[in-house]
Formats: sequence, structure tokens, C-alpha cells
Amino acid sequence: METTAVVMESPQRLTLAQLVLDAPAAGDIVVDIAWSGVSTGTERLLWSGRMPDFPGMGYPLVPGYESVGQVIEADAASGRRVGETVFVPGARCYGEVRGLFGGAAKRVVLPGARAIPIDASLAEQGALIALAATARHAIADGQGSGPDLIVGHGVLGRLLARIAVAAGDSPTVWETNPARQSGAEGYRVIHPEDDPRRDYRAIYDVSGDPKLLDALIGRLARGGEVVLAGFYEQPLSFAFPPAFMKEARIRVAAEWKPADLAATKALIEEGFLSLDGLITHRRAAAEADEAYRTAFGDPACLKMILDWRACA
Repeated sequence: METTAVVMESPQRLTLAQLVLDAPAAGDIVVDIAWSGVSTGTERLLWSGRMPDFPGMGYPLVPGYESVGQVIEADAASGRRVGETVFVPGARCYGEVRGLFGGAAKRVVLPGARAIPIDASLAEQGALIALAATARHAIADGQGSGPDLIVGHGVLGRLLARIAVAAGDSPTVWETNPARQSGAEGYRVIHPEDDPRRDYRAIYDVSGDPKLLDALIGRLARGGEVVLAGFYEQPLSFAFPPAFMKEARIRVAAEWKPADLAATKALIEEGFLSLDGLITHRRAAAEADEAYRTAFGDPACLKMILDWRACA
């Protein structure tokens, strides 16, 4: 089998190419992808060539870990069935072309155990489930203290805020870009210069800015926590005396786990977490190069979705 896939041949050089797929093995499924999301965090680093050393790193590669499609083949041992709508967190099925993370393709082969069945009615919004589960993981992995300050009002920041609101909290969100200050639902968004508060219990940073740590520690209450929930391409450091005086805690929130995905699906299905208003841009897969450049260069673009349905 062959597939059409987004291929990053080298930094800032992206094409749509025909690739030969690995043959399905025992336990594998074949999925026709309908939609895939563009990550403005890790995928931006891959595209720009600034990704730190990462397992499997190298070009050429197929990016993408936010895909939704339909199962068209399923091995008896896969645990999946033909016709199911599934979330695909990536695939490694392109021979010598690396799958990092491999979801941005018309057709993919992956173990059935990695595909997550979702309600077909979610359609393109299903591509947001990984980010929503990442937000849930950042909160649930803590010690009972959800965010009362979130730094950054992109998609991940909005999902963190929505999950916090669903839990009965009312966080403050910092955002310096006027294009991203609207869209709050049950919380407020302000510029950090307009916030005098310096007693936050839990600050969740999703900005990816490695220079903010000292400023965030200065806004903590004694014994407070800074949660690093973004992805940082440069080393982070902080001045020890202020952190010592605050007895600050710093926690790194990694990617979601299966339990986070299950809990997030429940929040969505039961109506506690809305994914509305987070997808702002859409392009046909044939326009992938322009779509990626828009996703990485337009601050008004919260989430770009590639539509694979018309792709041969």
C-alpha cells in the first residue's frame, strides 16, 4: 500500500509525497485519516530545525500526532473493528522515512492498541483530544491544586482553563498577544502587567518561554508551585534566593497517559468539557506547506486542521 503524507525533508522544507507503507503485522490496523492537527509546539521545532535531541529525531520525517480517521482493516488481534472512528497519536509505518510522530498522512498503519476509539460526531474536533488529555494530565498529576494562574492563552492554555472551570475553579490567564486575549469562558484573561497579585498557589506555564521562570516564582505564595506544561527548546534556570524564600516547588508535566485520555473522553462525552472555538483554521491536505506556515506564523491561528478527505 501507498499513502500521501506530509514530509519534512529538512528544516523549513515541507512537501506532500507518496510513500510506501509497511505491511500490517499481527495486531495492526489500517486507518484512513480524515483530519490531522498541526502542533505549534513540537512540530514547530521540527519544522524550524530547533528540536532538541529527541528519540527518533532526523530528517526526512512525517510529523503529526493529532489525527482522526476510520479503521478500514483490522487484524483479529488488534482489538479494533472496521468502521470505527479512532484517534491516532502517530504512526511509524513509512520504511526509511521516520515517523516523528507520523500522523500527518492519508493512510496509516499502527498497532490497534495505540488507536483510541472516539465518537464519530466529534469529527475534526477529535484531533484535539491529545491536547485536552495533556492538559488534564498536568492538573491530575499534581497534589490536588489546580491552576489559579495559567500563562498563555493558546489551545493548551484554554483547555487547562476549561478543565479548571469544570472542576469549579476560576483561574486567571496571562496573555500578552492581543489577538489571543478573547475567547475566555468562565475565567478572565489579562496582560501580566495588569496583574498585581503575588500569592498564586499554582502557576501553570504553557508559554514555552524559558526566560519566565524567575518572574513566575516571584508571583507565588509561599510553598507555591510552578508547573512547566509547555515544551522548552532552551535550558531553563532560575535565581535560587527568591525560590528559597518562597520555598517554591517546580514540576514538569509530561505527555498524557491512557488514564488521562479516558478521563478526558468522559468529560467531553458528559458535556463538562467543550472543544468548541479552538479550531480556527482549516486547509485541504494539498495545501499543507501553506497550512504549516500559517500555523507557525499567524498568532490568530490557535489550531490548524488539515483535511485529508479529498486527498487521493
